[in-house]
Amino acid sequence: MGDPMSDSPSPLSGPDLAKGVAFSDLADGTMLLGHAAGEAVLLARRGEAVFAIGAVCTHYGAPLNEGLLVGETVRCPWHHACFSLRTGAPLRPPALDPVNCYAVERVGESVFVREKLDIAAKPKLSAPDLPKSVVIVGGGAAGAAAAETLRREGFGGAITLLSADGDRPVDRPNLSKGFLSGAADAAFNPLRPAAFYADHGIDLRLNARVKRIDVAGRAVEMEDGARFAYDTLLLATGAEPIRLDLPGADRPHVHCLRSQADGEALTAAAAAAKKAVVIGASFIGLEAAASLRARGVAVAVVAPEAVPMEKVLGREVGAFIRGVHEKHGVTFHLGTTAVSIDADHVVLKTGERLEADLVVVGVGVRPAIDLAKEAGLAIDRGVIVDEFLQTSAPGIWAAGDIARWPDLLSGQAIRVEHWVVAERLGQAAARNILGVRERFEAVPFFWTEQYDLAIAYIGHAEKFDDARIDGALETGATVTYTLAGKTLAVAQFHRDLAGLKAEQTFEELIAAP
Repeated sequence: MGDPMSDSPSPLSGPDLAKGVAFSDLADGTMLLGHAAGEAVLLARRGEAVFAIGAVCTHYGAPLNEGLLVGETVRCPWHHACFSLRTGAPLRPPALDPVNCYAVERVGESVFVREKLDIAAKPKLSAPDLPKSVVIVGGGAAGAAAAETLRREGFGGAITLLSADGDRPVDRPNLSKGFLSGAADAAFNPLRPAAFYADHGIDLRLNARVKRIDVAGRAVEMEDGARFAYDTLLLATGAEPIRLDLPGADRPHVHCLRSQADGEALTAAAAAAKKAVVIGASFIGLEAAASLRARGVAVAVVAPEAVPMEKVLGREVGAFIRGVHEKHGVTFHLGTTAVSIDADHVVLKTGERLEADLVVVGVGVRPAIDLAKEAGLAIDRGVIVDEFLQTSAPGIWAAGDIARWPDLLSGQAIRVEHWVVAERLGQAAARNILGVRERFEAVPFFWTEQYDLAIAYIGHAEKFDDARIDGALETGATVTYTLAGKTLAVAQFHRDLAGLKAEQTFEELIAAP
């Protein structure tokens, strides 16, 4: 997994594909990295067909030649984006932009890469049963992905994107990683430039807080008194950080991390901090700890569990992760909680006082379901949706961290709080709003980076009775999570390609009759 500031591979490597390569040198189902006209190009063969696309993922710059061919697509090794070999289109988040696509010509037994193709946009949809207007509540991963997908699929009606945040949609995973560590600046965080939304006819409203949903009248009412009518509504309100309820939790040096504003405030504080206490050993908490250490800030982590991340990754893996942090100078105070925060100390239940001029709270999130609950939608630890992401109310869909959908792998309804999952839910909801009737079958995926430790987690195991480790966690391992003998998830340590293959295996299980 890589740096968000990565550029394309340099210098260019492999053959000059404009000068041609032997067709026989490209085995069926394989890829060849080369270049043409000064750009990295990936050549891929499927049967007698040969495709040529840009070789660098448009998300974080991963080398696609190290990814996986699945059908007529290539999947990114780092964060599992997926691109069409025929058009270069981004078929799956987190990539938002297409890669270049090139003409390929076969002359005799040689294959040549020719000119760059201009792939036409999809024509505007004109079916009579399409909604005339779609209102999306939530400007996070799911809401932003849904708005873009509606336009990409040719929807020509009105799109209103209501975001409670003060900033346009941002790359939220980077806030606790590259941005906080100083590896990426603030300009990298927005998913799109400001002009994008106007250029694509997306009415993005910031600081827009919805007061209630008028289900019968098909409208949302805002806190400022405005009212937005809709034919179709997508709820993508996400999750909110859990705030500490203890003395001193509202002090100015205490930070949560969710929005761009949160990230900027925390990063500014970190630049001047010397000693930080991270309350909570969640992924956000541990990523923040690693980023603060990259800045030279002393870090102590406080959490009630005996082993960090044991519930998600298992005892042995959790102990390993703790060891990685300790090697980088982090101290852990486990089996206890904070009871108060002073101006320069955090007081623990044990009575210990930890010096801190910066406090980061990462004790989890809760789904923002109040609007849905008050509107009378079916609720069960989230908003209940069917396999097409429709809620119990006509004309209302839900996606992202609030949605609890029927998972085809486990056979249970699940709700997942991860960025790529939210984006894919938003994408699927948008397509279903347009009448595609596409079951949501994406295998959950998330990644974390802490120092040089890269973990990809594929699947979803709310509970497991065995966590089998194959390999060495330090250099490369697969951890398989099973319940009653059934594999529900795997975690890959420094094994990018294995992560893609695990995702494909889960997809095949879902598709099996």
